[in-house]
Amino acid sequence: MDIERPLSANERIKSASNLLRGTIADGLTHAETGALADDDTQLTKFHGFYQQDDRDLRAERGKQRMEKAFSFMVRMRVPAGILTPKQWLKVEKLAVERANHTIRLTTRETVQFHGILKGNLKPLMQGLHDDLMDTIAACGDVNRNVIATADPWRRDLHAQVSDLAREISTHLLPRTRAWHEIWLDEEKVSGGMIEDEPILGRTYLPRKFKIAVALPPHNDVDVFAHDLGLIAIVEQDRIIGYNVVVGGGMGMTHGEPETYPRTGDVIGFCRPEHAVDVAEKVVTVQRDHGDRSNRKHARLKYTIDDMGIERFTSLVNERLDVKLEPARAYSFTSTGDRLGWVQEADGSAHFTLFVENGRIRDRMMAGLHKIAELGVGRFIMTANQNLIIADIPAGSRAEVEALLREYGLDRPVGGLRRNAMACVALPTCGLALAESERYLPDLVSRLEDELNRFGLRDDEITIRMTGCPNGCARPYVSEIGLVGRTPGVYNLYLGGAHEGTRLNKLHRRDVDGDAIVAALSPLFESYAKERMGNERFGDYVIRSGAVKETTAGLNFHENLSAEVGN
Repeated sequence: MDIERPLSANERIKSASNLLRGTIADGLTHAETGALADDDTQLTKFHGFYQQDDRDLRAERGKQRMEKAFSFMVRMRVPAGILTPKQWLKVEKLAVERANHTIRLTTRETVQFHGILKGNLKPLMQGLHDDLMDTIAACGDVNRNVIATADPWRRDLHAQVSDLAREISTHLLPRTRAWHEIWLDEEKVSGGMIEDEPILGRTYLPRKFKIAVALPPHNDVDVFAHDLGLIAIVEQDRIIGYNVVVGGGMGMTHGEPETYPRTGDVIGFCRPEHAVDVAEKVVTVQRDHGDRSNRKHARLKYTIDDMGIERFTSLVNERLDVKLEPARAYSFTSTGDRLGWVQEADGSAHFTLFVENGRIRDRMMAGLHKIAELGVGRFIMTANQNLIIADIPAGSRAEVEALLREYGLDRPVGGLRRNAMACVALPTCGLALAESERYLPDLVSRLEDELNRFGLRDDEITIRMTGCPNGCARPYVSEIGLVGRTPGVYNLYLGGAHEGTRLNKLHRRDVDGDAIVAALSPLFESYAKERMGNERFGDYVIRSGAVKETTAGLNFHENLSAEVGN
């Protein structure tokens, strides 16, 4: 007989929250502290923000018996990552007036504001809403920002995957009016009307849920790294449907082999008109069967591994009006962005701007402000933390080019830096064990010196770093992955597929910067001498046997379904 396990503390908090209201509104009025109540800091995630503190200042403030330097990180909901120039200017204005004067582009095609004091939370939320933006469900145990391949030069196809991302995001939003009441002072509906959450349920999902829509041959969204992925199948320049991928996820915990990253399984194909329903039914199966006792075991990947992929697929099909068809052939070739200019036949153009680790500040912010003031095109955030200034009319290109040149935004970068990503980590992320965003640029410079020695400066090699094993920069599907262990110390992973279809393997444990360079330099040298044709670095280290340590103890999920059609 099965013994019923107790629910996790977060389930209790959600159940008692009055559909995500908690005591957040009251907590905002307490000026004597920069923090909110502990339970409310779990609920605020559903509203799109986390409570943090400056860890660089913890020790000194502790000595002086001062409260931690609390602030908040707010994350926007921007399906497919698309903003108008007017919206971009509002984001910049709020970053300067209400946050720490920087804009952080994330791997989920959205914006994070950092360093927000409690008194600035409500004005920031209202400022976003004034320009048709919000932070609803950007964090928490819900479906988060839905991302889609950033490919505006294939206009019709890009429009379709972007529209689907918006449709799914809207369809899976929480129905509670808590966000509007707390941040916009919306009056509660009178008459005793009872709110309901028909898709998510009154205690929402067991854990966060992430969705990505990919447009082959570009896999910039790392479609196999998400709870649900949809791979567009294109025939004769139109999308005839989507392959459905389930069970991806990056998070794990050091020293706990029952936690592991996993790549998703392809379970079938659906027509475009059924894609939103497929997303709903996958979410509801996870809602009903996910682990609500152990949050480290609550992601969809564990639900699938516990019940088996065949059983999971059967449960999804039982809920669908139109069952999944067999998966269709597809292929991916890359995960990186196409930096620089792309010219359209009608004279319009797009410019993809390299943004190192997604952080926009100072001169870059000033240059983008001038470009946005032109009022042309769109600003598209990519899943690689870069920014596309899209649909620039022919008559405006010269002016945009001049501004890019004036502010130094058109400078070329090498192949490794173009394909580098880092999470925020220290000093604000409470989970960080080591540096990431502040350290990776310097490490890349050292590795570039080694690549230059062997004639590899312009080779496209993916490298990703995270300050902890939760994997926000998706390090486990990169060719070179670095995951923080303690300050200055990382685990080094090698051998992910350049096109994002294969997990990498643990190569060295507990290495510092010098050891990382020492481990990679001879591999770069042998790769330059021994690679076959256009062989990618990740494929080479696997073929050559350079990855000596297996994934033993980490339970990496080797996914063969991802090779369908490749």
